[in-house]
Amino acid sequence: MFPRVWWVLCAAVMLLAGCGGGERAGMEVTVAGTAAPRTAGEEQWLMFQRAVESSDEDITMRMLIYGQLGSEEALVSGLRRGRVQFGNLSAMAASTVVPELTLLYAPYLFDDYAEADHVFDNYLTPVFREMLAERGLQFITWNEIGFHHVYAKHPLMPPAEMRGVRFRVSASPASQLFARALGTDVISVGFGDIVPSLQTGLMEAGENGVPLYARTGIAGEAPHLMLTAHSFGLSVIVADLSWWNRLTDAQRELFATAFPDIAVTRRMIREEIDRDLAISEQELGFVSHELTPEQRELWVAATRDTHEALIRTVGGRSQEIYDLIQEGRASWRAVAGEAEGSAAAIAQ
Repeated sequence: MFPRVWWVLCAAVMLLAGCGGGERAGMEVTVAGTAAPRTAGEEQWLMFQRAVESSDEDITMRMLIYGQLGSEEALVSGLRRGRVQFGNLSAMAASTVVPELTLLYAPYLFDDYAEADHVFDNYLTPVFREMLAERGLQFITWNEIGFHHVYAKHPLMPPAEMRGVRFRVSASPASQLFARALGTDVISVGFGDIVPSLQTGLMEAGENGVPLYARTGIAGEAPHLMLTAHSFGLSVIVADLSWWNRLTDAQRELFATAFPDIAVTRRMIREEIDRDLAISEQELGFVSHELTPEQRELWVAATRDTHEALIRTVGGRSQEIYDLIQEGRASWRAVAGEAEGSAAAIAQ
């Protein structure tokens, strides 16, 4: 009996403490996203991977960043079931977990990047960090894709020309309310079906940020991009909170800081957008159309009432979040006004 008992004990020791001189297995982390190759979004994930794997921690990154898991709904499910530890969710996809994120896509909620940056950094980050944690997700950082614009087979400059156009919307209430306010023929299809729907004529137009329009095949089928800048497109980098809580303090610090700083990611995506717009007609096959201030005001007026409807549709803490955004915008106007006053004084 003694030899048999000895072997059982040795097997247990090997499993628990590495009997026989074996080394402790390192950690494998599954990271999921929907980045396109040769884009700023891809490079940000690769920077993250390099930062983690070059650290003193024994961690291997399993990078499923090109949509290998399928739809964003599958990515959300993977995070919530513990099959994915780290991921990038568009605010629209994350709104299935925190519905109030839908408000961030309200038409003309922000006037420009500087205003949006101020509101997100100083007003929205704490509240959404809290709300995501309540649903089992650890907020890491915001990750934007730039403002959404309207694309179409033909130029559609004044919003009145949108009436009756077969316009693709996402599942987001913000997208649907925007399209209805313009009097379009609302067509709901998934992102992967946009190109074939344009080819068959099921849809004539839609909306998205430049990175998801210029290099995904959409521009070739709908080669006119009206620079409406009506919705601020962004995503959230999140982690499975139950996994996060099992990490050591050093590991949490590593994962919290390994993804590029938000100032870096903002600069990368905005520079990429500027480059794509600069070479749009010569190399990417689409024409971008700037709106005059008068035309932009027509778009704002046509979609202004969607804000109240969106707050009612989403419910929850929507009114609180919306009021917080307006407080942040007012704060930014005060900051910007002081800066302009100082610049004018110096110039004198």
